[in-house]
Amino acid sequence: MMVRATAILFVLALGSTLVFAEPERKKLQVFEDIQKQVNRYSYFTIFDDVNVAIDEHGVVALTGHVTSPHTSKEIAKRVADVDGVNGVDNALTVLPVSRFDDQLRYGIARAIYGNSNFWRYGAGVSPSIHIVVERGHVTLTGVVANQVDRQLAETLARQSRAFSVTNRLRTNEEARGELELLN
Repeated sequence: MMVRATAILFVLALGSTLVFAEPERKKLQVFEDIQKQVNRYSYFTIFDDVNVAIDEHGVVALTGHVTSPHTSKEIAKRVADVDGVNGVDNALTVLPVSRFDDQLRYGIARAIYGNSNFWRYGAGVSPSIHIVVERGHVTLTGVVANQVDRQLAETLARQSRAFSVTNRLRTNEEARGELELLN
């Protein structure tokens, strides 16, 4: 069974205990609720990347990159409304406006999602491969089924005019391991 792909990475310091407003809420439930809030935001696109960390007091730290200031504010607001979240530290970076970056974003998205190997990743409401472009530098994030897909996505991105490509795609197995830390 394939783990639902997400652009959210849950970071948890080992050995810490999460304390939430409602003691019966489990870490995984809070994470899944945050994931839903971010993925259901209509302006969250494949060109945005949001990472989530929750400290022992239930305060959520948001990091990553988004394409507009409004997206950053709205995601922080949505996360703050999740049961079990006691505060939000919004450290999302708003990407600069750039015609060159936009051309790279769309070109790489067409190359990846236009490839028949990646059609299944783009079929859902929230495609699992995200393409972050900042001043000509590309970072691929999200979840893919296997190493071959991870490498192929990177190869397709490298065929663009990007100054550099960083591949932070994770496999389903790696993502599943991260989720097991929450149980």
